[in-house]
Amino acid sequence: MRVLLVRLSSIGDVVHTLPALAALAHAGHEAGWIVEPPALPLLEGNPLLAQGVLKAPPARRFTLGEARRTAAELRRRAFDVALDFQGLWKSAAWARASGASSVVGFARSYRREPGSTLLLKDCREQPAAARHVIDKNLSLLRALDIDALGLREFPLPHLEVERERVDEGLSALGGFDFVLLNPGGGWESKLWPAERFGALARRLGDEGRRCLVAWGPGEEDLANRVVAASAGAAQRTFSTTLREYVALARRARLVVAADTGPLHLACAVGTPVVALFGPTDPERNGPFRAEDRVVRRTPACAPCYRRGCAIHAGVMAGIEVDEVLAAVHARLAEAGA
Repeated sequence: MRVLLVRLSSIGDVVHTLPALAALAHAGHEAGWIVEPPALPLLEGNPLLAQGVLKAPPARRFTLGEARRTAAELRRRAFDVALDFQGLWKSAAWARASGASSVVGFARSYRREPGSTLLLKDCREQPAAARHVIDKNLSLLRALDIDALGLREFPLPHLEVERERVDEGLSALGGFDFVLLNPGGGWESKLWPAERFGALARRLGDEGRRCLVAWGPGEEDLANRVVAASAGAAQRTFSTTLREYVALARRARLVVAADTGPLHLACAVGTPVVALFGPTDPERNGPFRAEDRVVRRTPACAPCYRRGCAIHAGVMAGIEVDEVLAAVHARLAEAGA
């Protein structure tokens, strides 16, 4: 059976949908995926996407011609089932536009835009046992008689070229034994202050730990602020693409990050993590290995998934460096580092 996965964004949400792709492949189905440009590199060249990956025109800037061409290509691939993992009007519209005879998505109460159920043909409840968003996604596969709750398999494309580039960059920076600090990658209200990351790097440097600061396009100033606050204890890495970041995270001894795409990618490739949470729910979005550590400040509005919220604004600044340092020590000890 040909199955279309509709998860258009964001980076972390695409990562959390990858186990559903693995489960479909294990069950013998041929999968395709439609995604918006920012997350496209995580799917291009994926060996489990027998029906390939299609680029969805960005929702806020596309032409009618682009939309028609994409819809025509979806129909050409003759999908039998379309699975809307996102719960929005735009995701439901692409699922319906595929021409699949079965258009499946979550029931009204589980969708960010409840009215979009009008475009579905099969609305599914989420089981109580599905606490983590990965399992919520996997529960949608029950429409295909696949019960894969608990699966934590993250198929990613082969990254030999990116690995070689990252290894060259790390060699130039002084080697491969490092803790990776990721200060960016998400809404501002979910991020730990750059000055705290710098203070953490100073403390780890005093213990002989080397810290690198990861950054991508548009984040150079943020990385520089962390390095400046570290008084030289941290080094800024080279700028990384999304695929290069995956290779970089694989090399790290441990990753410290907030609830962002880089955190979820580190979890996906099996790197030990210390996750910093505020308004969002770590039980739903956080690390899924028991050994990983979560440090959290819980605002009164939690769980809250609004980018702008007067209640949880500034809550991440309440996480102290000593707490994060203790979590780093505990996680490294469990990792045998």
